Amino acid sequence: MSDMHGKTVLVTGATSGMGLATAVQLARMGAHVLAHGRTDDSAMAAAARISRDAHSDRVMHVSADLSSLEEVRGLAEAVTRRAERLDVLVNNAGVFMPTRFETIDGLEMTWAVDHLAHFTLTLLLAELLTENTARVIHVSSVAHFRGAIDLEDLDWRRSAYDGYMAYAASKLMNVLFAFELGHRWAGTGVTSNALHPGVIDTKLLRTGFPGQQGASPELGAATAVYLATSPEVEDTTGRYFVNQHVAHASPGADDMELRKGLWQVSERLSGVTYD
Repeated sequence: MSDMHGKTVLVTGATSGMGLATAVQLARMGAHVLAHGRTDDSAMAAAARISRDAHSDRVMHVSADLSSLEEVRGLAEAVTRRAERLDVLVNNAGVFMPTRFETIDGLEMTWAVDHLAHFTLTLLLAELLTENTARVIHVSSVAHFRGAIDLEDLDWRRSAYDGYMAYAASKLMNVLFAFELGHRWAGTGVTSNALHPGVIDTKLLRTGFPGQQGASPELGAATAVYLATSPEVEDTTGRYFVNQHVAHASPGADDMELRKGLWQVSERLSGVTYD
């Protein structure tokens, strides 16, 4: 692992679970950590805990409700104001919605938070990211193997809503975005990789899979921390990782038309483009 002193990291969903564990481990390695939470109070509490647990005075908080594209834009503006550089972006935040729910923008909540918010945030932070040899890390799941995406019905208006299938589709979107971003930003010095953290004891697991046992968030953070810090992967992009090793993603992740189609829909709905 590399010494992270002088590096700046943004972790979304850093108030609990794997996001919190990732932020603590990176702060212990010397990184300047921007800890994101949905509300200002939750983000401030997380930053204080990370600072205490990591014995670091280089932790700041940022907040935004990722179900609102307006707040995502505000988050990007806040990060740009507060950070002179951005070396690592960990797109970690996610939700599992047992029943269909719409965001303030009229989008189905699962894919809006798990994919579209991070797509929007990443592209809005493109200038900061491409100024450095930055790493963008997308927390997906083995559930993406079950994912199926209908670009004409991303909001589940035509099909009967199924919470697990909506989650699986959003995790496939994470991998598609990671691969397409790696392709489009090739040559910029920015790498983009997706990962499966394992079955981890988080709020999402307890909501979506009640009764299932999970490993510790610290174990779940291991691959994200590896991708954020290891010299071994400094030039690796557009890949899917499990247990700190490159693994095969689902065949759907290699569907070039689906990758391009998702990107185009995401640009249209977010209003954000980056060439």
